[in-house]
Amino acid sequence: MSRICPLSRMLTLAAPVSALALLAGQGFAQTTVDTSAGVMQITPVARGFEEPWAVGFLPDGGLIVTELAGRLLRVEAGEATEITGAPEVFAQGQGGLLDVMIPRDFAQTREIWLSYAAPVAGGAATAVGKGRLSDDGTALEGFEQLYVGDGTSGGRHFGSRIVEAQDGTVFITAGDRGTGPGGMEAQDPARVEGSVIHLNRDGTPATSIDGWRPGIYSIGHRNAQGATLGPDGALWLVEHGARGGDEVNRVMMGRNYGWPVISYGVNYNGASIGEGQAQDGMEQPAHYWDPSIAPSGMMVYSGALVPEWEGDIFTGSLNTSFLSRLDPDTAAATGFAEERIEAEETGRVRDVREAPDGSIWFVSVLEGAIFRLAPAEES
Repeated sequence: MSRICPLSRMLTLAAPVSALALLAGQGFAQTTVDTSAGVMQITPVARGFEEPWAVGFLPDGGLIVTELAGRLLRVEAGEATEITGAPEVFAQGQGGLLDVMIPRDFAQTREIWLSYAAPVAGGAATAVGKGRLSDDGTALEGFEQLYVGDGTSGGRHFGSRIVEAQDGTVFITAGDRGTGPGGMEAQDPARVEGSVIHLNRDGTPATSIDGWRPGIYSIGHRNAQGATLGPDGALWLVEHGARGGDEVNRVMMGRNYGWPVISYGVNYNGASIGEGQAQDGMEQPAHYWDPSIAPSGMMVYSGALVPEWEGDIFTGSLNTSFLSRLDPDTAAATGFAEERIEAEETGRVRDVREAPDGSIWFVSVLEGAIFRLAPAEES
């Protein structure tokens, strides 16, 4: 039975979630979509969010959801509760409360990590911090900022995703803050813009490279709004290009991924960017899109419910209406073969996650909702 949560701006929720084995709530329409792996069913989990950005799974079956304007929410047993104690955010343009990461040892630590645009001297910067979720799930206690970039004016290109590495260290993506292609900040390893940051759980640098700012793991990125680990533990990113040139990159320590010296896109005014599509000492993308899809959110699927998709990469699209499935085992002109899974619910997909039961959950900004995708017979 549907329930209404007690928020000042109402969220309409589907049936209570039990170990993430969701059954459709009464009155919540389900739709089906044909895919390469058969008919999939899309089930709404929760509706009524305002600019939702990310979702994370708690081990008890609850969800943590971020909204760009700064609200942090806990969704459990059919109700959503606002969590107090979230950091102050710079909620302008693309800035605000961004990603959420729930570490694997949450049951012991109750840590929740957040990335966000922080108000700082000079404007705003990508930041990351953590706090302890209270035992009753209503407050983020003792939140501390662990890392923050340098202040830059404007509200563009903060990134930012958080990924827990296999060894428990943490990767954070930082956007170039809109400095390229005119500026070369993303090529400067002494700066945070356009980099991947690598931290220990206490916020100290987990990577140190001679001549680079402590903690900087890779450079030359534009605006990575999706990140995940591959089956081998490697870090993968999806990042926005300008007009064309959105990229999938397998990220390695100390490498330069080219922005804004090389790109498969052009500037918004049609002018060329940098020095072409390749340069010695700069990495090539594993896949790129031209025209752009504005990719956001990223996961590599385990194959738990859909064995045909094992090892495939999923990302959302912010400028069109589909989930992108990339098959690394099948080559295409731009890198990987692609399937586009499109339905009414897939408008401006901001985040994509695999749930503990193997279903695929995605966050639609246009719908203000979270949806679950699974084989029709499993839903």
